[in-house]
Amino acid sequence: MADITLKGNPIHSIGELPELGLTVKDFALVNEKLEVKTLSDYDGKKKIFNIFPSIDTGICAASARKFNEEAGALENTVVINVSKDLPFALGRFCAAEGLDHVETLSDFRGTFGDDYGVTLIDSPMKGLLSRAVIVTDEQGKVIYTEQVPEIVQEPDYDKALAALK
Repeated sequence: MADITLKGNPIHSIGELPELGLTVKDFALVNEKLEVKTLSDYDGKKKIFNIFPSIDTGICAASARKFNEEAGALENTVVINVSKDLPFALGRFCAAEGLDHVETLSDFRGTFGDDYGVTLIDSPMKGLLSRAVIVTDEQGKVIYTEQVPEIVQEPDYDKALAALK
């Protein structure tokens, strides 16, 4: 269980982020067309999982924009935004913001949050995903993780991107 804060108040996730060096678990996430995407859809690519509570909050939107901005210059890398938001809301946001260098997927009916240790188990945000970043190599081996300690804080983009080099 990770110890996180929400505006200084303690909250907790269901588990810990995947360990460095281990391969991430498969997942079934849903895109805005209601298509199911799995880990194998990204075989052979480095992956940045940008995980957040809801695209409709300022920090979550900022992280989606920032990773979209950076993703255009990344070779053989996909940025996968993940939240519990409905696929329609995620698609609407990305279309309105012109986010075309990232994949934005919903865990609204999946187990990604539990499998990756990021489901919040208490607080007013119970059931949503914590703010975290997981970076893998082309084989899905974890090379960087960040459980953002304060939910209203942005992730460390520079460290996440540096892990890919």
